[in-house]
Amino acid sequence: MAVASVGAVSAATSATFEPQPRRYLVFGVVSIALFMASVDQTIVATALGTLQHDLHAQVNWSSWTITIYALGQILVMPLAGSISDQYGRKKVFVAAIALFTVASLCCGLANDIYVLVALRAVQAIGGGAFMPSATGIVADQFGPDRDRAIGLFTSIFPIGGIVGPILGGVFVTYWSWRGIFLVNVPIGIVLFCLAVMLVPDSAKRARGRVDVTGIVLLGTGLLGAMLAVSYLGGATSSPLSPAFVGPLAVGLVGLVLFVRHSARATHPFIPLRLLRGHGFAVMNLINFMFGVAILGFGTLVPLYAEQRYGIHTLAAGSLLTARAVGMIAVAAIAVFTLRRTGYRPPMIAGFVLASTGLLLMSVAPPVLSPYAWLAVAAGITGIGMGVAIPATNNATLQLAPESTAAIAGLRGMFRQSGGITGISIVTAIIARSSNPGVAQAHVFVVLAVFLVCLIPLVFLVPEHRGSW
Repeated sequence: MAVASVGAVSAATSATFEPQPRRYLVFGVVSIALFMASVDQTIVATALGTLQHDLHAQVNWSSWTITIYALGQILVMPLAGSISDQYGRKKVFVAAIALFTVASLCCGLANDIYVLVALRAVQAIGGGAFMPSATGIVADQFGPDRDRAIGLFTSIFPIGGIVGPILGGVFVTYWSWRGIFLVNVPIGIVLFCLAVMLVPDSAKRARGRVDVTGIVLLGTGLLGAMLAVSYLGGATSSPLSPAFVGPLAVGLVGLVLFVRHSARATHPFIPLRLLRGHGFAVMNLINFMFGVAILGFGTLVPLYAEQRYGIHTLAAGSLLTARAVGMIAVAAIAVFTLRRTGYRPPMIAGFVLASTGLLLMSVAPPVLSPYAWLAVAAGITGIGMGVAIPATNNATLQLAPESTAAIAGLRGMFRQSGGITGISIVTAIIARSSNPGVAQAHVFVVLAVFLVCLIPLVFLVPEHRGSW
């Protein structure tokens, strides 16, 4: 039955396959959407001080404009992936553009911090739906070359990470914090029109009733767990506090009930095999742990440069550019050699390189200036990411090509959850340390060891070479 299902999907994909010029236009459209979502993960960070002043907000509420966006994406990604596979990728993608654009407009007009946080949550729904629906669209358009096309998405997010803080600084300095949201509006309108005209309708999977119970249980589990982890990052937080224990208990109960429900439901929201089936369980674990070590690390590098070496804020932020340049430099090569190398070698090489970069970052510079030393270390870590991520992006897609969007949504959920977990734990450690810079250096060593410990898991990943 599984073979027949895959064959049917392949036949449907081939039947709707677009000529090459058209599919590259489609790739461009979905790439712009991913770029917008990536920029909005980092662009607000430069405006926190201005938000706090203009909206008379406390610092914890202004920082929630970032936290709620990440939480919203975690909750939405698996939902958007499943809906994309069942109801059509184009519908979800176009709806995501519309919601993201309208929410951006409303964010730019907000005059209250609480309203802004709520609107950022709505914006995150659109942003979180981009990746899974776009991945499904590209898989449909590129057929046997979808592994390479999906792998090239790797270079979009680091570019957004570079542009976001720069754009945020420009808007805050020369206009207003409102510009960081309003800039999305004209782009979103153009993108909406292009998507309607260029993106073809995709084949839909046979669907039964909507699994509302599964959606509610997963949402409750993820929200509870992430709220607990986010609380842990506070300077005065305690793992024994009801503010931590309560949400964590709710989250764990919700996730356990979700797994039990998925095992028994006739048409589960997320099939259990995508969570713990052959190849999926190990890749979900690797993606979560990779998020802890790498996504968490990236956010904290500027803080480390400031606290340990006294590097100026603007220069410290530019260290993320070095990491992104390293990642972009090798991502395309890694994508186009993936069919020869298979998945395991690039994962192992990438984890070792990223671990090396973290270790270099943790030690005092023996020869170079602190900034140059950290830039080199961040660049090496970025190269490791560029080598490993295309393989981790594609490792499970060939196991269930009919569920491409759902797999992409789960992958994003596990990575983002790992990132928030890592950031919260590290910030809690730093907040309680008498020497935050040295404490973070020790954390980098732990994360480096953490990445090396992932290597044995790589040998459990299903291997694949050649075209799909």
